[in-house]
Amino acid sequence: MSSTTTTTASAAPRRASLGNPGYQALLVLRTGFTVAPILFGLDKFTNLLVDWPVYLAPWIDDVVPGSAQQAMYAVGVIEIVAGLAVAVAPRFGGWLVAGWLAGIIVDLLTIPGHYDIALRDFGLLLGAVALARLAQHHHSERQPH
Repeated sequence: MSSTTTTTASAAPRRASLGNPGYQALLVLRTGFTVAPILFGLDKFTNLLVDWPVYLAPWIDDVVPGSAQQAMYAVGVIEIVAGLAVAVAPRFGGWLVAGWLAGIIVDLLTIPGHYDIALRDFGLLLGAVALARLAQHHHSERQPH
């Protein structure tokens, strides 16, 4: 079999997958959960979008070494890594982002006045779980049975 035949044969299932609504949902979630954590992670170093240290619960600030801004630098690195994990391995990255969001929710629920953001992040957590499950499903479909 020539490489042209192999390339054409393997491209056909990929094109067919693009018409599958479940696969389209996977691509949308994968893109969103790659881009958003990376952008939010980068912003932890600039505070252009918001003053991020305000979102660190005082009890967490007391536990972690350094200032709240220094903690946000660590958070930024973790978020960038999480976004890259989603890009490379969404079956794992989706769960990583979901776990990270669970931690953020705990943080936000312990700061009065941030319950609305915690609820929003709960919705994002559900989306990250959906991403991980869709990625697992589509990975399993590609495996020979």
